[in-house]
Amino acid sequence: MAEFDYDMLVIGSGPAGQRAAIQSVKLGKRTALIERKGVLGGVCTNTGTIPSKTLREAVIYLSGYRLRSIYGESYTVKQNITMEDLLFRTEYVIRHEIDVTRYQLQRNGVEMINAEASFEDAHTLHLKMVDHVGERRVTAANILISTGTEATRDPKIPFDGQNIFVSDDILTLKKLPRTLAVIGAGVIGCEYASIFSALGVRVTLVDRARRLLPFVDAEVVGALDYHLRQNRMTLRFNEVVSGIELVQNGTEPRVKINLASGKELVAEKALYSIGRTGATNKLNLEAAGLKADERGRLKVNEHYQTEVPHVYAAGDVIGFPSLASTSLEQGRLAACHAFEVEAKSTPELFPYGIYTIPEISYVGKNEEELTAANVPYEMGRASYKEIARGQIIGDNIGMLKILFHLETREVLGVHIIGESASELIHIGQAVMSLGGKVDYFVNTVFNYPTLAECYKNAAFNGVNRLA
Repeated sequence: MAEFDYDMLVIGSGPAGQRAAIQSVKLGKRTALIERKGVLGGVCTNTGTIPSKTLREAVIYLSGYRLRSIYGESYTVKQNITMEDLLFRTEYVIRHEIDVTRYQLQRNGVEMINAEASFEDAHTLHLKMVDHVGERRVTAANILISTGTEATRDPKIPFDGQNIFVSDDILTLKKLPRTLAVIGAGVIGCEYASIFSALGVRVTLVDRARRLLPFVDAEVVGALDYHLRQNRMTLRFNEVVSGIELVQNGTEPRVKINLASGKELVAEKALYSIGRTGATNKLNLEAAGLKADERGRLKVNEHYQTEVPHVYAAGDVIGFPSLASTSLEQGRLAACHAFEVEAKSTPELFPYGIYTIPEISYVGKNEEELTAANVPYEMGRASYKEIARGQIIGDNIGMLKILFHLETREVLGVHIIGESASELIHIGQAVMSLGGKVDYFVNTVFNYPTLAECYKNAAFNGVNRLA
């Protein structure tokens, strides 16, 4: 490897890139991290995960959402909430996360290069420097592509960033709308639809699918669907958008959405959320012998290698599940494989968190998957409203469900909707990782009052169903 400038070059400073670079350095390898933007962290820190989840938390607090079941629907911490109110907290968290990321990379000795990278050949990158005028040519034995994604935009739609916008534009909105149309009911669309709805915005969610989030357990999705409708959201399924235009309505512009079924929707603003496209168009992939799919994503094997064995890809740029948590692990595993270091992981037990209001999290198989695979199972369910902690925090809609094998009693899946779902799921994940049975939850003792008690109640509910 001596003929190369670096042992590992990482393109992109999102979660996958960060972890891969640090892992490479810890293995004693010459490593550099290339980032074309002026800030570190990628989409996760700057426009995606961190901003949306912080915005969600600000909405929940300022709107008084968590306490409405106790103090009434009119309860709110602040009247007339503005975008400035919401972004105050978001901008603080973003700045903090960028600083933490930079310090972590510096502390581990990762060289950081502010440049736009493109391939000259499979081992060589051309760098157009951003922090100063000039260009560089660098070579590496291994290269990891972790450039993330960009919001997909239809060229026929007149995006202006304020009236018709994508999720990446939300932090630049000047004011909250009274009505909002969200086109696309994927994870991002559902999250933002529920966030704006909690603020009292009249939201219409449009999607061509037959139901929300088809990869999530049907009972959990049914609960989310019901709650969103109760919160005055309109859901339109099996609908295809044929056109979007900005029209003048008096002194204020309005967005008109035409559906293939002949219907028309009119709203103050429209969020276009039909997925994301891999940020690979400037990499000159052909020079490295690579080709992205129609959505800009790269195909990889179980070791995160592309068709060119020493070129790896990880994170959102390889597609589903496109989570910060899984991206971190993918980056680590790719770096370990590149340098022939044994590393293990359990992707079948990666937890999934969907930060709608209420939030959803799950690990393992759902009922539909187990039924399709002819796996005999039983189910145990517990409701937050039956748990003292649920009453204390005012969550009457939460639910936890355990799926376990009918014969061996091994836990096969855990599905949660409600407050702290993405935290609670790790208890089930740990038990499943150790091959635990539903009896563990029957026999263990949880602190009282806690939401974790749902595990015990659900286990009893499931065991009582057995013959």
